[in-house]
This record gives sequence, structure tokens and C-alpha cells, in this order.
Amino acid sequence: MAISDEDIQKVRDASDIVAIFGERVPLKQRGRDFWCCCPFHNEKTPSCKIDPSTQLWHCFGCGEGGDVFKFIMKLDDLTFPDAVRFLADRAHIDIHETGGSGVTQGHKARLRAVCAETCEFYHAQLMRGKSDDADKARAYLGGRSLGGAVPKKWKLGFAPGRQALVRHLSSKGFKPQEMIDANVAVQRDGGRVNDRFYNRVMFPIFDPQGECIAFGGRVIGDGEPKYLNSQETPLFHKSNVLYGLDKAKKAMTNTGVAIIVEGYTDVITLHENGIENAVATLGTALTIQHIRLISKHASKRIVYLFDGDAAGQRAADRALGFINEDMTPEAGKARVELCAVTLPDDLDPADFVTQRGADELRTLVDDAKPLVLYGIDRRLAAHDLTSAEGRTRALSDALSVLAPIKTSLLAKDYAVQLASRLQMREADVLEALARVQPPRTYRESGQEEAAQPAPSIEISESEKSRRKFERRLLSLLCQNPEEALLHADSLAQTQWHGMANAQIAETMLAILADKPDISAANLITRIAEKTPRAAGSLTGATLADGENLEQAISYLIEELEIGDMEASLATMNAQLKQSDSMAQDERDIMFQAVVELQKTLAFKRASHRPTL
Repeated sequence: MAISDEDIQKVRDASDIVAIFGERVPLKQRGRDFWCCCPFHNEKTPSCKIDPSTQLWHCFGCGEGGDVFKFIMKLDDLTFPDAVRFLADRAHIDIHETGGSGVTQGHKARLRAVCAETCEFYHAQLMRGKSDDADKARAYLGGRSLGGAVPKKWKLGFAPGRQALVRHLSSKGFKPQEMIDANVAVQRDGGRVNDRFYNRVMFPIFDPQGECIAFGGRVIGDGEPKYLNSQETPLFHKSNVLYGLDKAKKAMTNTGVAIIVEGYTDVITLHENGIENAVATLGTALTIQHIRLISKHASKRIVYLFDGDAAGQRAADRALGFINEDMTPEAGKARVELCAVTLPDDLDPADFVTQRGADELRTLVDDAKPLVLYGIDRRLAAHDLTSAEGRTRALSDALSVLAPIKTSLLAKDYAVQLASRLQMREADVLEALARVQPPRTYRESGQEEAAQPAPSIEISESEKSRRKFERRLLSLLCQNPEEALLHADSLAQTQWHGMANAQIAETMLAILADKPDISAANLITRIAEKTPRAAGSLTGATLADGENLEQAISYLIEELEIGDMEASLATMNAQLKQSDSMAQDERDIMFQAVVELQKTLAFKRASHRPTL
């Protein structure tokens, strides 16, 4: 479904960014701007600035930034269209959506209503049901230390089956097809519609905003399957949903750490014992979508707790498939630190924290190994390291863990450690690492490709300074589009060193040519559609006290011009040194050009002064 640009602009105009921020976090005004502690990472001193004049925000601590839509998207884990819809509802604006195919927003709203009513029904059955089966459900929860206030907090329920839910939902005006589409009811071979869940303790599954979208049920007594989850629906996709995220995301943000477990009761037990940054996968292995979802909240580490039993160890082996260049120092700010720990004595997280306490579990989490080291240790433990043959097999097995990051400095460091642990020569292990083949991987689209980790490239201090100037110039211009129009010719002639900077400049010029009166917030939003992570960079530049905007921009443009001239001069001088194949008149012309460029460069350097 598409939302028109006109409606998006209406919603933007009606959504003051200061008011939106103020509804979520305490603000303090300093001059014309407002400041707060960033809601996306843990900090004690406010470093997040909200600019009412540009309707943009930027955190100088974590580098995030953007417009009001970006704030809602990141805070509530929403897509752009959903953020527009959320703010439209807040401002009481009717938006009109066209095109698209499949499930309409109206139908999704009905499915959400089905899930919400089903959640309330199951909860009432657990809390007030009079049957023997309801008593057994309460006894089961009590035996797992999930009684008292826990069922109310987590909206736990009991599914009696026997069409009890279908009859209840029908009395509320829901149609059979809506119940089926929400996967709380089933119909086989055109027969009558029946409850999907029968005689089970129910765990409602909520999206990050706290709305019920699916269910998991644990059978009471004997029966198969032991756990039954909702199937995929228009609301629920297992690879994109984590149980407990709605309750855990605040603790993840505050601590910077996320804990991944595999069961509903594990999550609840950990939360009830004060470990509130735990979530669980839902009957599926951890996916890259899960990691990206968690990374929005956990800025430091993601720790995967594996059960000590055979199933837990199979999950541990699957997790090694997530090792890629995003875990290396070369990834910079995009780095994901994924760690792992196996619980001792075949315990699951719920049993461990019940028997040994939350503090001991926190110690295990704090001591969790980086996934790469965890994988290497697992591979080595599977071999007899007392024999030469065993050490050789262990090396091959361990290097397979490093294969996806074989070109990184991290992999080479681990290879040196392997040489010491396996009593081998470092040169031999490094040579073996260079020969190892990266594993096959898959794009999200399903298109198979060979993984090719990017090599590490050392950037000089002067080059870092150049790119810093580029980013600051682009940020100031995007926040002041009228200035960008005045300097469009200079932008077009600049030799951008950062590829992302070049793309931003090109996109900005194209947008301004089409819509010269565009606002700063709109301009940055449209650029971010083309260049991922651009919003954080483009909202970061500020002016120091007493600094003049026009002078600051002119200084930066001159700085880049001088850099471009220096690069051209170096190229021309190098050509003159290797000019044996040139005709004399060609050498004379190039020499004269070098002289003229040196004069121009000297003049620019002499007049080039910082703005402060």
C-alpha cells in the first residue's frame, strides 16, 4: 500500500518533533534547541539535540539522527509507512493508501482485534476457569514458579478448546475467516471451524509495541506436540519476532546488552528474577533479521545462552553461521558483538536461575565468549590434541570458523593463537588460513553467492580529516537547503573521497533541482532512502558559539577545493617525472599548467582562514 507524498507532508507538518520527543523522554531547553538523554543508548548526560527550526534530531553519543518519522521508526521498531500511520492517528489525520496487493490494512486491523480478544479470553479462562483442566494449567504454572502476579503481567492464559474460543469470538462479531487468518481457529476439508489450541497453557506473543499478534501453547500433561506455535500470518513472521521484546527493549537500551534464550518460560523466569533484557526465538533458529532487530536496542553485546543438552548444542553449532565481517573491528560503528555461553549441567536458563540465582547467571553472561572464540573452542574440544593427527584435524575444523572473516585482522590474530594452542608454526597456520575457502551464504532475497569479506584498508590521518570535512559540509548544507542551492556548482565540482559522501551530494543536487524549496527534514529523509545511515551523519553538524553559517560553509568548500588542487598538482608532477615519452611542447604545456596551479593554490592557502 502506498501513502501519497501529500499525506506524508500533512502528517509531518502536524507532528512537531519537540512535542513527539517530549512525550517519550524528558527535555531541557538550551537556547533555541532542546536536549535529552538519548533513548537509544544508556547515558547520564544529555547528548541528543532536537532542533525545532529544522525539525531534526541528532545524538552526539551514538550518532543516530533524522526526522520525526525516523525517531518513531527506531523507537517503536516500525517501518516508515507504519510510522506515518502512527503519527497520522496521533494527529487525527485521515490518510489515503493506494496500490499494493495482498492483505489490506483494514484486514490487518481486524486480525489484531481477533488476537487481542483471544488473549483476553484465554487469560480469563486461566484466572477464572472452573474446569479440572484449568486447575491443571494453574498447577503447571505454579510448579514452574510462574504463579502469583506473573500470569497477569505476561497475560498468560488457558485454551480449553471444544470451540469455546470460536463461540466467544463469534459473539463479539468476528467472522470465521478472520479467526482462521489470525490462526486462532482452523477448518479442515470444509468442515466446521474449530479452536486451533486445545487444553494448553497459552503464551501470547506481542510485537515490540505490545500488541498481541500470535500465540504459543504448552500442552497440559501428555500430548504432542509439546509446544504449538501460531503459524505464519499477515501479522506474524517468526524470523522477525522475538518473545518478550516489548518488555525487554528498555533494559536492552539501558544496559546495551541483549540475552537470547529459546523458551517462553526462560524469558519470563529471567525477567521475574531481575534479568529483564532477555528475549527468545519462537520455534526457529536465530536469524539475521533477529540480530538486526536486537541491534536497534542492544548497542554493546548480544549474548546467546545455550542449553547444555543436545538440542542446545545443535543450536550452538547453527549460531556459528552468523560469523561474518560485521563482527570484526573493521566494521566500525556497524560492528555487532555476538557472544555465547553454554549453561553447565544440562540446565536451561529457567532452571539455572532458579537453582543458582540471578547473580551467577549475570556472571556467566559477563564472561560470555565472543562467538568466534566460542566456536573455535567447540571445534578444538571435539578433537584429541595430544596427537599430531588430532591437532591437524582440529586446525582444519577451527579454521572453518574463521573462514567468513579470513581477510580480517581479527581472524589473523585468532590464527596466531591457534598456532600456540596446537603447537604449530604461526606461518603455517596463517598460510592455511589464507587457503581456507569462505562458506556459501545467502542474500535475504535467497540468491546464493560466495561470501567475500572486504579486506582491511588502512586510512591515513589526512584522509580521515578530508572525509570529516566532507561530512560536515554535507551535514550543514542538508540542514540548510537554501545554502546548498547557492553552492550547487561547487558541490558538483568537488572530488568526493568518501563513496557515501559522493552519493549523498549527487542525490542532494538532484532533489534540489527538482524541488528547490524542500525543507531540511524532507531533504534528509529523501537522501536517507538512497544512502543507508545517512540520516545520522547529516544531522550531526552544529555551529560553535559565534560561528557564522555562511562563513563555515565557505571555509569547508575552500578546504575541499584546496585538497582537490593539491591532488591534481601531485598527479601532474608525477606525470612530469615520467614524461620521457612526451613531446617537448606537451611537457612545456604541462609545466606551465603546474606553475599556474601552484600560484592559484598559494593564493588560496594564504587567504584560507578558519571561521573561529
